Order: sequence, then structure tokens, then C-alpha cells
Amino acid sequence: MLHVLYLVHDVSDPAVRRRIIMLKAGGAQVTLAGFRRTASAVADVEGLQPIDLGPTRDGRFAQRLAAIMKAVVSTGSKLGSMRRPDLIIARNLEMLALARRARSAFQATVPIVYECLDIHRLLLRDDPLGWAMRGAERFLARDVKLLVTSSPAFIANYFKPFGQIAAPVELLENKYFEPAAASLDDRITAENPVAPPWRIGWFGALRCRRSLELLAEFTRRLDGRFEIVLRGRPALSEFPDFHGFVESEPWLSFGGPYRNPEDMAAIYREVHFSWAIDFFEQGLNSEWLLPNRLYEGCRFGAVPISMGNTETGRFLDRQGIGVLLPEATPEALEAAVGTMEQHRFETLRARVLARNPRTWSHDRADCRALVEKLRGLVAAPGPYAAEALA
Repeated sequence: MLHVLYLVHDVSDPAVRRRIIMLKAGGAQVTLAGFRRTASAVADVEGLQPIDLGPTRDGRFAQRLAAIMKAVVSTGSKLGSMRRPDLIIARNLEMLALARRARSAFQATVPIVYECLDIHRLLLRDDPLGWAMRGAERFLARDVKLLVTSSPAFIANYFKPFGQIAAPVELLENKYFEPAAASLDDRITAENPVAPPWRIGWFGALRCRRSLELLAEFTRRLDGRFEIVLRGRPALSEFPDFHGFVESEPWLSFGGPYRNPEDMAAIYREVHFSWAIDFFEQGLNSEWLLPNRLYEGCRFGAVPISMGNTETGRFLDRQGIGVLLPEATPEALEAAVGTMEQHRFETLRARVLARNPRTWSHDRADCRALVEKLRGLVAAPGPYAAEALA
């Protein structure tokens, strides 16, 4: 059985749990180690007891850098007693530094996989800090066996033009995971709520202040014809008073966190549309990503709303589904959906449901294929030699 050491920036991140579920479903044994964004250590993640590397704070780059330097010193003692893994996966750039330190602690050649699902804005700066960050990434990733990323736009707009990683690339989209193959019938066993009011669900990592303010103004303009349902983990570092703001808006509500995949069907079947827009790093990462909520919402028949000039918008346009906005304003959103009526919604929803379910979901066969690819990195003889991105 392939033994994977998974080094992560936040063991409490739901996306980390989803990746662990996939690795285990594919037949891998996983050891989890990483930082946390919680006050106390996390006791259990999908049956694993994480090796705690200490707390970090969201949005506090200097604090995170100090935590990484401290962890580099202590990594040998914290990981030295564990059985040597066959492979190390480093999720995000900071964990790549720890992966190299961990490999030296095992006193063996252990392949490293670099999992990069977001391109941080610091990496894209055209100044000495940006140059230093990209140089550090190139240095730390100089002999990784595989780059795992979630959007082709990350490759086309960052990894390829900057020449960051001379390694094979595995495109692993942020699809919903389900243990069995999806079918059309199991996506339509429950109907959406009666409308109006029409409900837009914004679920997942809530970090975009501009989206929150845009949606609030939109609902006020429509005087309650639309409601916004928020679920997930708000990035409180990005909002002066998230909870107070939501409570002050008559047609916004926050339902708290949820479990993925356990709660996904229930929360998406409570809404008609899914908000697949993010201005958190506008012009950069936000325009390149294909977010989890894109796949999850479509998987359960919610009609996605996106910007037309983003990778998400282009993806939806190719699929022939969704509502695409020409600009990010309450007026544009009102023009696109403000006069929504039942027949039009049913047409939009039917287009989503007509797509192949595998467009939105990973199943156990995908998990096994992923683990087999990782196993091949371990079994490959001789030194690493990969073609640069062409």
C-alpha cells in the first residue's frame, strides 16, 4: 500500500479532508502533518491524528513565514519517529520547504509532489519581493516529480510563462467526490424551493468582500425577490464585521459551516442558483481558478452565476450553461436574472442537468487512477528527468 505523507498549510481546511478521502479511496495510506488555523490542535481528520506543526493566521504572511522557519527546525524531531513514507505531497509553497526538510530527516530519497491550487498574489508581483518569491518556488521545486494543479489557466498564465516548474503536470479539478458513479436520476430526487423568492447560494470559503456587498445591494434593489444564502467558513480577516453585516441585511442569511460531501445535496437543493464569482484576487488568481462551488453546485442542479471574462465563465460558456455577467455590478446582475420566472429557470436548470455527471464529480475509479499515478512516481527507476512545460 502506498504510504503518503501529506503536508498541508491548514489541517482544518475542508479541502484537505476531501483530498485525504480521495487518497484513501484510491488505496493509499496517509499520514497528515501541517499547520492549523484553529486555537487548539485538531484531534481527527477523516480518522487520522494530524502531526501538529503549530498555529498560523489567515492573511498574516509574516507570522506564517516565522511559523515555517520554526517548523523547519523542528520537523526532524516531529517526523523522525514515523515510518518513512513512499511519497510526500506538499500542499502550497510553504509546505514545499518543509517537504524537503522532511525528506532529509528520513535520510532517503522520497519523491515530492507539489500540489498548488492557488497562485498567491505575492508570486505575481513585478518587484523584488515577487522575484524573490518566484525564485524560491523554482529552487524548492527544482526536483519535484509532479505538479498537481486545478485549473488550466494556472498553467497557461503562471507556470508556463514564468517557467516555474520543470515537471509533468496533473490537472486535478476541484470536482465533487462521491463513492459511486453519478447518474441523472440521483441529482433530481428533490426539487428546488418554490420561488419567488429566488435563492442564490454562496457556499465554501467566503473571502470576497466585494461579492458580499454586491449581493447585498442587489437584494435591496429587488426588494426581497431574491435571497442570498451563505454557508461555509468566512475569512474574518477580509471582513470588518461579517456577522454584523449579514444580520443587518434583510435578505442575507448565514447558515454556518457544513460537511463535504455529506451535506452537499441538502444545502444546494435549498437554492436555485450558485454564486461562482470571486474578486478576492481580481485580475489574477480569481480570474484563473475553477472553484469547488462550480462543480458542487452543478452536480446538484443549481444554476451557476459567473463573470463571463474569467476561466470559470469560459468553462461555462463551452458547456452552454449558467448565467454570465458582463460586469460586476448590481445592475448587471439585475439585468441578467431580475425578471426570472419559472419557465426560464427550468430551462437553465435542465441545461445543467443534461451535462455528463462526470463533468462535476470524481468517483472511486478517479481516486484509484490518482493513486496509481503517484505509485508510478515511486516505482520509476533512475534519476528524475522530466520535460519542461512546452
